[in-house]
Amino acid sequence: MDDRATAFRSRQQLGPTNSVLYRVRTRSHEPHHRRRRGFALALVAVIALIAGVSAGSGGGSAVHHPGAAGAAGYFTRLQTLAGRGSGSLVVQQQAAENAAIDHTLSYTPYVRVAGAQHREIALTFDDGPGPYTPQVLAVLTHRHVPGTFFEVGVEERYFHESTSAIVARGYPIGDHTESHAPMSKLSAAGQRSQLLQQVSATGDFGAPFPRLFRPPYGLWNRTTLSLLRGLKMLMIMWTVDTSDYRQPGVAAIVNSAVSGARPGAIILMHDAGGNRHETVEALPIIIKTLTRRGYRFVTVPRLLLDNPPPANQQLPAGLIEGG
Repeated sequence: MDDRATAFRSRQQLGPTNSVLYRVRTRSHEPHHRRRRGFALALVAVIALIAGVSAGSGGGSAVHHPGAAGAAGYFTRLQTLAGRGSGSLVVQQQAAENAAIDHTLSYTPYVRVAGAQHREIALTFDDGPGPYTPQVLAVLTHRHVPGTFFEVGVEERYFHESTSAIVARGYPIGDHTESHAPMSKLSAAGQRSQLLQQVSATGDFGAPFPRLFRPPYGLWNRTTLSLLRGLKMLMIMWTVDTSDYRQPGVAAIVNSAVSGARPGAIILMHDAGGNRHETVEALPIIIKTLTRRGYRFVTVPRLLLDNPPPANQQLPAGLIEGG
C-alpha cells in the first residue's frame, strides 16, 4: 500500500486542532531548509573557487593565489581516487583482492566456502553469457548488488555484449572453459586448451585474465589443479546449489538459496545454458530476503579478502576429485 496515500487519508480525518498541529510541525522544518540553503550556498562558493583556480591556471593576467595550487592538487587527487586509472580506489581494491586470491592459493587450491568473519555472501552465475544475462544484470544493478560470472568461451560469439557490460560494471569474470567441457575426462593438453581458449574469447571483449575457475559439472582432477596452479587460478566451487538449471520453480530456487545461506557462502545460479526465466524472477526475492536478514552481497574476490577461507575445504561427495 502507498504510504503517501495513507498519510493523506489520515490528515483528512484530523479535526481542526490536529490540523493546526500539522501546520506547526510543517513550520518546524524551516530551520532545516535554511541549513540546506546555507549548504547549497557554500557548495556554490566551493565550485566558484574551483572555477577560479582553473581560470588562474590558464596564464594571462590572472592573479596567482597561494592556496590555488593546494586546492587544485586536492581536487586532482579526489578525481584520481574516484577514477579507474593508476592510483584509484578501484585499482587499489583490485590489487587487494588479487592478493587475497594469491594468499588463498598458498594453502588451498579450491574454495567451497569462505570464512565467517563477516555476514557476507557471493552470488555466482554460470554458463553465460546468454540471452538472460542482461536481465540478471538489470536485477543486480537495480538492487545495487554485485555478481561473479563464470563464462563459457563459445558463447562470446553470440552474446559478447553482456561480457562487455559485466566488465563495465566491474564484476569479475571467471573461467568456465571454452565449451563447457568435463575437465576430468580430458587430457592435460585438452584441459589447458579449454582454459586458455576461454581466456582469449573473453579477453577480446575487455575481460582481464581470470583469477577464478569453476569446473563444468563439478568435474576436475589433479591435472586440473596442476594447470590452475601454473595459471595462478583458484578453483571456486559452491556452498549452495540452487539447482535452478532444473527449472524447479521460483519458490524452490528461493528456498534453496535462503535456507542454505550462511556467512561466507557462495551461491550457485545460472544466467545461461537454458531457460533462465525462473532464475531472473527468483533473484530479486533472494536478494531482498537475505538483505533483511543482515547479509551483504559481495563478489567472490571481495569475499575472500574480507573472509579468508578455512584451510580444510570439505567438498560434498559428488564434488570430490573426478566428479
